Amino acid sequence: MTPQSLIVILYKKYSIFVKGGTMKTREEIVKDFPQSQDYILEILHALQDNNPYNYLTPEDISVCAQYLNLPYSYVEGVASFYSMFSLKPRGKFIIRLCDSPPCHLVGSESLLEYLKKKLGVEIGETTKDKLFTLEVTSCLGVCAVAPAIMINDEVYGNLNPEKLDKILEEKRGEL
Repeated sequence: MTPQSLIVILYKKYSIFVKGGTMKTREEIVKDFPQSQDYILEILHALQDNNPYNYLTPEDISVCAQYLNLPYSYVEGVASFYSMFSLKPRGKFIIRLCDSPPCHLVGSESLLEYLKKKLGVEIGETTKDKLFTLEVTSCLGVCAVAPAIMINDEVYGNLNPEKLDKILEEKRGEL
């Protein structure tokens, strides 16, 4: 059994994940927020951020629905509507390549092809080592530094293949 599979088993069984040295159950996570439907997105983000594979499990959706007194189908609908949420496991680093018109005009398409070849994945797939998931987004709002990507919460701009290589190596070094 690999350490990653042990984490997943423990996460599913006990609803916990160690992040930053703290342990929180799903129930503890949702209680950090007011019990109001207005906080559904924040709750879903917190639950997803505490999953080692960056996605929402059926258990996460169920706990959120129960806490907010909403139907499971409603919470699942919200989670499946927004592109920042995932209902399937992803890598440690989510690479979102901007494909807005400004990024497209200055080379995002060639960067996408470069990333697909470099990582050995297609859009929506995760590398075999579970480090990177490649996604495309319609706009990151940083047109002045196009072409751009976002990796988890960090934005990188004025990109070319050499800069991408350096960024990917830095991320691998964070392990």
